[in-house]
Amino acid sequence: MMIRLAEKADLPSINQLRLQVHELHAGGRPDIFQPQFNAELTDHIYDIYDDENSEIIAAEIDGKICGFAVVEFIEKPESPYSLARNFLRVVEFGVDKSCRRQGVGTQLFDYIKSFAAEKNLDTVELDMWEFNEGALKFYESVGFKTYRRYMEFKS
Repeated sequence: MMIRLAEKADLPSINQLRLQVHELHAGGRPDIFQPQFNAELTDHIYDIYDDENSEIIAAEIDGKICGFAVVEFIEKPESPYSLARNFLRVVEFGVDKSCRRQGVGTQLFDYIKSFAAEKNLDTVELDMWEFNEGALKFYESVGFKTYRRYMEFKS
């Protein structure tokens, strides 16, 4: 397996994985997510690729993209409420259904952690949807800890 920064030619394959992630989210929260992985979402990966504050990381096995992560560099200035912070945020993450439980996700996060350290960022953050219990177990298994919660009340 090879983990590397994605190339533009990888983006159609990454979109296939993003489709899997989108379907999971649309099924879990149809009240929030669009039902279809539309053209705007498909094209958005190219904007991310061109954004100097983001990177797309690809996992490849035998020439096939089997996992990906979209990360962005976040700079939060000091405010009356908090100290200045710089960190790496995982915006999107996915592993092909056929490749799960084979170490792909763990190796992606090993790469992400090393990548953050190379950029002198000591924190990697992400958020996830509460219905996705499998993701929660996985993220905890690679060392993430919950430090904040979003809650909702529907009337």
